[in-house]
Amino acid sequence: MIQFSVEETFLKTDEITNLSLALTQAHQQLVNRNGKGNDFLGWLDLPIELSHTQLTLIQQCAEKLRAQSEVIVVIGIGGSYLGARAVIDALQNPFAALNSTQKSPIIVYAGNSLSENYHAQLIALLNKKEYSLIVISKSGTTTEPAIAFRILKQHCEKKYGKEQARERIVAITDAAKGALKQLADNEKYTQFTIPDDIGGRYSVLTPVGLLPIAAAGFDIFQLVDGAKKIRKTLFSNITPDNNIALQYAGIRYLLYKNGRKNEILVAYEPTLQYFIEWFKQLFGESEGKEGKGIFPTGAIFSTDLHSLGQYIQEGERHIFETVISVKHASLTTPIPYSKDNIDNLNYLQDKSLHEINQTAELGTRMAHIAGGVPNMTISIPEIKENYLGQLIFFFEFSCAIGGYLLQINPFDQPGVEAYKKNMFKLLKKP
Repeated sequence: MIQFSVEETFLKTDEITNLSLALTQAHQQLVNRNGKGNDFLGWLDLPIELSHTQLTLIQQCAEKLRAQSEVIVVIGIGGSYLGARAVIDALQNPFAALNSTQKSPIIVYAGNSLSENYHAQLIALLNKKEYSLIVISKSGTTTEPAIAFRILKQHCEKKYGKEQARERIVAITDAAKGALKQLADNEKYTQFTIPDDIGGRYSVLTPVGLLPIAAAGFDIFQLVDGAKKIRKTLFSNITPDNNIALQYAGIRYLLYKNGRKNEILVAYEPTLQYFIEWFKQLFGESEGKEGKGIFPTGAIFSTDLHSLGQYIQEGERHIFETVISVKHASLTTPIPYSKDNIDNLNYLQDKSLHEINQTAELGTRMAHIAGGVPNMTISIPEIKENYLGQLIFFFEFSCAIGGYLLQINPFDQPGVEAYKKNMFKLLKKP
């Protein structure tokens, strides 16, 4: 099970104690489904409602795509792709695309930007590769993925013919309405449903996340099982004493009230970069409204200690730090002995890189605390599907609690429409 610990918050004990009642009330609002945005709480029961049969159908579709593809393109933006990418990037070999013996298809992404260069280069790749498409959109009219799908659908049909292209395209969309639903029905694509009561950023454990993750070759049964395990704990413990999501949400809220407006989520494993990106969307869209909310950002250490480290250590004190700590590495890389020892590293020869990385984590935490940066740690034993499932549900639950503490609806995102209105007006959309 994942663990939560507090190294230093610079909060007074009575501040934390006095928030206990508010946290219990927020917990009751969430699990009793009577808080703001309660029509978007379908994600709460996903870990226990997803049946073996449903997961098997997703797995079977993924295997079909894998069998016919060197490349699988996931078309989506925001929650329609970030959750899947967070898990896939965390688990996959970062050098898989360069491995000539690699048998699994490579997962790539489209429709998450409007970059012409990116999509043109993707088309150039697909000219040479066998590929399939997973298109994800509840409405089918979100500009970025809709444009990408129009381009890639045409390419797929031109390359394979309409009948074979139909076997290479899977749509994940609304159950009954929307442009993509209509198109998928007309073209007879294989379809999976985005539940009406689950928003994009909470959709990792729906087909939105599960199909791409399974297509990448990872164990969605273990991912869901991890979420199920931690759900039981977070539901049954109604006070902060034994509920790590309430502890985390409560400390975040108190730090925010004490002027710490920015949270840096830190990992010491580069493969967690997109997990941080998913976290940023989850908390940014959920909390950033009505002039309220912590600004979520992230960093990969020790890499970013050589760019942001100076500011974190001695800059303005409006930040706090949360670390995802990975206790064990799946592989070992010892430091070799050198007879010359010109670089003076022989003192490390009996240690692995992971040991050194963990020491860097501890030393950084000590330095930042000394520099006045509140510090919390979320620990996982290793980067595996089960623990990532636990992390996903933990952050979703914590985020919802944090929204209720701020007295906002953590499940809508009205501000996202502002840029679209301006863009459509400038483009003279009818």
